[in-house]
Amino acid sequence: MRIKPRVAKPFLAAVLVLSPGLHAAPVTFAEAWQTVVMGNDALAAERASVERAENLQDAASDLYLPQLSVSANYTRLDKPIEIAPSDLLGSMPAGGAIAANPKLQHLLHAVGINPADLDRQFTSQLTDRDIFTSSIRAIWPIFTGGRIDAAQDIAKGQTEEAKYLLAMKQQAKFEDLSKFYFGVVLTEQVLQTRIDVEQGLQKHLDHARKMEQQGQIAKVERLQAEASYDKARVERQKSARDLEIAQVALTKLLKLTTPAMPSSGLFTNESLPPMTAFIDKTLADYPGLRILDAKKKQANGLIDVEQGKYYPEVYLYGNYSLHEDDTLAAKTAPDWAVGVGVSIPLLDRSGRSGKVQAAHSAVKQVNYLRAQAEQDLSVLVEKTYREARQALEEYEGLASSLTLAQENVRLREKAFSQGLSTSLDVVDAEMFQAGVKTQRLAAAYQYVISLSRLLAVSGEMNSFNQYQQYQGLEVK
Repeated sequence: MRIKPRVAKPFLAAVLVLSPGLHAAPVTFAEAWQTVVMGNDALAAERASVERAENLQDAASDLYLPQLSVSANYTRLDKPIEIAPSDLLGSMPAGGAIAANPKLQHLLHAVGINPADLDRQFTSQLTDRDIFTSSIRAIWPIFTGGRIDAAQDIAKGQTEEAKYLLAMKQQAKFEDLSKFYFGVVLTEQVLQTRIDVEQGLQKHLDHARKMEQQGQIAKVERLQAEASYDKARVERQKSARDLEIAQVALTKLLKLTTPAMPSSGLFTNESLPPMTAFIDKTLADYPGLRILDAKKKQANGLIDVEQGKYYPEVYLYGNYSLHEDDTLAAKTAPDWAVGVGVSIPLLDRSGRSGKVQAAHSAVKQVNYLRAQAEQDLSVLVEKTYREARQALEEYEGLASSLTLAQENVRLREKAFSQGLSTSLDVVDAEMFQAGVKTQRLAAAYQYVISLSRLLAVSGEMNSFNQYQQYQGLEVK
């Protein structure tokens, strides 16, 4: 029988409705998973981490763009800057230089000029005491020894790491949801089993009372039936509390305002794909391995960054003046200038050689970690696969025991009514049947949990519905 969506059994629904403040919120496993994906805070935090890494990667892509800046400066000098003829003719004052030339001296006297006054008359002011300058400056790197490319590779690796961390967190939440969701299903069905036992022992107690009144059985037989019924009632109440606790965990995970009631039941499958298929898929797609690959990319980027420090930097630069003072210096200064610059590192104190070696060591570390992770994953998948197969075998192997238990209850009840069996025999038969049912439910639960772990680590969570709805065999 294939799995179909179900609702809570009448008694359980009544328990939930009549409990103070409780109203069941039926939800399928697929709906619960979508709720976790969209609303879980831990996953939202990881998505924010991915956005942060993507923004940093975008920022790294801007490293090749030119740097353009506007600057303005105000300067106050102790005195104006002036230039005299002596600054051009040398240390001899202009008057002295003319005095040494008789012809020039005679000419100046002819026109009425005193040579000694030339230093004062021809002194020029280059700048005022208050100087204001502003300009636009651009620097454009055209060769950096590969460091910009390396920085972009590192940023890309960090983005990939963040994405794979999100994928790992989703896998972990998928496993958590499976445990919580089907844990509620398990405790619900165990509760139903306890209810069946309690109802069966209630009928047995009623029967025993009538037979005691008729003198067909001794008082001790009726007391045995009564004690067994009371114990079954206690066990049923305990199971009801277990269901409430399991519901609280699931409800909190789904962030619902009313208790969550799963509408998807436990299931089994007739067979599983070969174990090698899960191992190969896990080793090919497991996010944890991809995280190590991203870390290796970052370590290789660090190698390129440190090695790039040995190469010269080549850049273009330009400057354009925006403001011009009304001074001789400002008028003679050029409005713009462009050029090419080269910076060659001769002695570096950043420890680039040691950092290169450290980055190489980081690459080796990641390689060893990846090899160990592959080995651990293979062991995990094989262990989980065998646990799933063992759970299937246990569930199927107990089918004959359940048939025997059901027939034994029927025969013990009939024998008791005929005085051929004791009340203890009937109770033992009921408890054995309940034990077999519970053991089969636990085996089915273990199978579903192992299957969800296999699908999570192999990146096949989306195929869970295939195993559940289309290939699943209903567990009763």
